[in-house]
Amino acid sequence: MEKIKLSEAQRKSRRNRNVALGIVLAGLVVLFYIMTLVKIGGVGN
Repeated sequence: MEKIKLSEAQRKSRRNRNVALGIVLAGLVVLFYIMTLVKIGGVGN
């Protein structure tokens, strides 16, 4: 089975995309956590 060789630019692009996806996922986790705390804690009532 042959391995595909990525150029440096492709590797950098893939890494940047992975970092961006990680940040977005972490942001969603934080958002859902805060929403849950607000709902359970009754903040704003």
